Amino acid sequence: MAPATSIAAPAAPQPVAAAPAPSSAVTTPPRLVIALAMDQFSADLFAEYRSHFTGGLARLASGAVFPAGYQSHAATETCPGHSTLLTGNRPAHTGIIANTWIDQSAARAKKEVYCAEDETRAAADSKDYVASVGHLLVPTLGERMKQQWPAARNVAVSGKDRAALMMGGHVIDQVWWWKNNGFVTLDGRAGIPAAAQENATVAKLLAKGAPALPLPAFCAAREGAVQAGSATVGTGHFALAAGDTMAFRASPRLDQATLDLALKLVDAMKLGKGPAPDMLAVSLSATDYVGHGTGTQGPEMCIQLATVDQALGAFFAALDARGIDYGVVLSADHGGFDLPERQNREAMPQVARAEMALSPKALSEKVAAKLGLPAKGLILGDGTAGDFWVDAALPDAEKTTVVETARAILLAHPQVAAVFTAPEIAATPMPSGSPETWSLIQRARASFYGPRSGDFVVMLKRGVMALPQPGPGYVATHGSPWDYDRRVPILFWRKGMTGFEQPSPVETVDIAPTLSAWINLPAPQGAYDGRCLDLDPGPGSTCGVK
Repeated sequence: MAPATSIAAPAAPQPVAAAPAPSSAVTTPPRLVIALAMDQFSADLFAEYRSHFTGGLARLASGAVFPAGYQSHAATETCPGHSTLLTGNRPAHTGIIANTWIDQSAARAKKEVYCAEDETRAAADSKDYVASVGHLLVPTLGERMKQQWPAARNVAVSGKDRAALMMGGHVIDQVWWWKNNGFVTLDGRAGIPAAAQENATVAKLLAKGAPALPLPAFCAAREGAVQAGSATVGTGHFALAAGDTMAFRASPRLDQATLDLALKLVDAMKLGKGPAPDMLAVSLSATDYVGHGTGTQGPEMCIQLATVDQALGAFFAALDARGIDYGVVLSADHGGFDLPERQNREAMPQVARAEMALSPKALSEKVAAKLGLPAKGLILGDGTAGDFWVDAALPDAEKTTVVETARAILLAHPQVAAVFTAPEIAATPMPSGSPETWSLIQRARASFYGPRSGDFVVMLKRGVMALPQPGPGYVATHGSPWDYDRRVPILFWRKGMTGFEQPSPVETVDIAPTLSAWINLPAPQGAYDGRCLDLDPGPGSTCGVK
C-alpha cells in the first residue's frame, strides 16, 4: 500500500503524467465519486496559474474542463456556494442565503444565525455554537446515493464546518472539519482512529513549528510589501512558529492535513471497494484563508496554489496505488478579489473599500434622524452590503417607510450600484439561461429565500470591496454579485476519459446532476436547478441519448 502524504513539507514539482489511453472502464460508473472544493479558487486564479500546474490540478485540467463555471447567485459566500455544489440547487432552494443571517424571532439574545449551527441548542462554551446541517433544505448527492443504495457511504472532510456539512448533508457516515487545533465531528458522535492519528500528526508539527515554505521561481515576481491598514502583506512564506494554530490554519499545511485525513478515511472505510458507489467530499479551505489574509495576487497565494497542486497530485497517486476506480470533480464555492491597496498600484485606481457610512449602524442613524425613530436596532445587517433587516417590531407601514428611506439614502451614495426590496426580489422569476447575462436582481433572486432573507439587499458597485477596515489576517474579501466573485472553474476527471474544454458558461448547480448521471443514479423530476453536462465529447453521452 502506498504511504499517506505528509504535512511536513510540500513535494517538489513533478511533471504531469501523460493522459491514460481510453479505456472501456469509462463506460461503467466509478466506484468512488470524489467532489473537491477549493475555497475561493476563482476562474481568474485558475487561468493565471494553469500553465504552472504540474501535479493534481494539471491532471484535472486534462479532463473535461469548464473554465467559466458560475456560482450564479449574488451572495458569493462560503456557505451558499458550498450548498450548491452537491445539491444541484441554488441558495433560493437550499435555504442557505449567506454565511449568517438575522432571525429576530430567535429565542436568544443573539439574533445572528450562523448557517451551520443549531441555534436552538446551547454549546458547553457560551462563546461557541453547536454545529448542524439543519438549515440546509434539500438533500445532497451523497444522501441520494444512500437512499438509492443503502450500502453506499457518504463522507465529508474540510477545513471548515460549513463546507463539510453543506457538501455532506444530513445523512452522513463520517464528517470532519478543522477546529482550533484538530479535526472534530458533530456533537455526540464518537471519535475514530483515522482522525485521532491525523490530529496526532498535526500536534507534533505544531509542537515544533516549521520553516518557511520554498518560493517557486515563477512566484518571485509577486514579491513586494503592500500596506493595508495595520497589516503588511506580500512577503509571507508561511513560516510556522511552534503552537501557532492560526498560522497553521491560514497556510497550505491545512489543505495537506485535510487530504491526509481524507486518505486515512478511504483506507479505514475501504471507500470505493464496497458493493455500491461511495461519495467522498473534500473541501480545501486554505486558499480562502490565504486570500482573506494576504490577498489573491501576492507570493502567499502563489505558494498556496503551487503547494496544493502537488498535494492533490500525491493524493491522486495514492488512490491510484490502491487500485480504486474513482471519478473526480473540482470546483469552488466562490471567487475572490485582491486587496484594493495592491489593485490601486496595478492599473486599477478605481478599486476601493466600502465606506463606513454604508454600515447598518450609520444607516440606522441617518434613517432615524429623517423619520424621528430610535436609531438603535432600527436596521440590522452583517456589513456594508448584502441583506439588511428592519426592526420587526415596527408596524408594516412604518417598516416600508424605513426601507424606502434607506434606499433613497443608499442610492445617493456613489459606491452603491443597486438596492432591491424583498417584495421586488420575490416577484422576479427565477432566472434561467446563461448566468453571465443575468441582471443584478436576477442574481439576487437566485440567493433569495423569503423566510430568511432581508427586507432589502444592497449591492455595491463593481470594484468596491465590502471590507472598510483591513487588518492583520483580514485584508480582502468576496461576497459581491460581480463575476470576479461568481466565476469558478469546474473540472471533471476520470482515468481513461477523453478530455475537452468547453469555454461557454455553466453553473455549479450542474455538478450534481452530472455526477448523478455518471453513476446511473435516478433523480426525481425537478430535483435539480442545474442540468447534466455531457462529459463524452464523442458520439456517446454520459447524460443519456445525444
